[in-house]
Amino acid sequence: MRHRFPPFHNALCVILFAWLLIFLAGCKKEEVSTFDTSYTALNIWVGTSVGAVYESATYNYSYAYEEGAVTFYAQISGLPASYDRTFRLEAFGGDSALMANTVRTEDYVIPAGAVGGTYQVYFNTQRLSDPTLFANEDGVIYFRMASNNLFSIGSENHQTFKVILKNSLAKPTNWDSANYPSRPLSKFFGTYSRVKYQFMIEHLGLRDFEVNYNAQTAYDEEKNVVSNSYAIYLLQVMQRALKDYNDTHDTPLTDEQGNLVTFPNSAY
Repeated sequence: MRHRFPPFHNALCVILFAWLLIFLAGCKKEEVSTFDTSYTALNIWVGTSVGAVYESATYNYSYAYEEGAVTFYAQISGLPASYDRTFRLEAFGGDSALMANTVRTEDYVIPAGAVGGTYQVYFNTQRLSDPTLFANEDGVIYFRMASNNLFSIGSENHQTFKVILKNSLAKPTNWDSANYPSRPLSKFFGTYSRVKYQFMIEHLGLRDFEVNYNAQTAYDEEKNVVSNSYAIYLLQVMQRALKDYNDTHDTPLTDEQGNLVTFPNSAY
């Protein structure tokens, strides 16, 4: 005898079959987008390593006598590979024609098993065609990934990044005089020159800092204050840095007036 099912049962079967087809189609689509690593986008940005994207980064040529850097981040949109993958950046737009020779990039590597990393673009103050360039008016340069057969360009807002360029440096107001318990920077680092101050910023990573005779901690980052004993240590750091520079260059370090850059043998 042939069994006849009620109409609602037939309708239920049709619905279930339709849902099964949709589920299978969804699985197929998910498999392609998640596991196919042959087409991977590379996202680049300036901001934070956790993904916050800033409108731009700022680089001041005055904060490094020779070479300083801007940090950027890169991350792939897919799964890691079992081999290293390399990419490069290219500068474009803005004032890139004026200062492209000051820029140094590298062969940046996303290692096997990794999805991204932290990288740097380097700027060399000594290669500026005009030492006063960007001193009175900011410049700008953009970076993007150079053509690469391993990666496609990233998502919106992750395809390029901008660097604002400056070249201004003011003599610290506390270099020659300061009110006790602050101490003048000259007591530790000697006569001021722009080149000397650039050299100090490059090696100490500090600028416009205060030396306080009563400070209890070596360096208070929030207040940008160092103790007297730590300032003596900073002087020793600069003495070694100057010796290393002079030992590795054909001519010793000279300031903007052509005078030799020196640091005192001790603080006073």
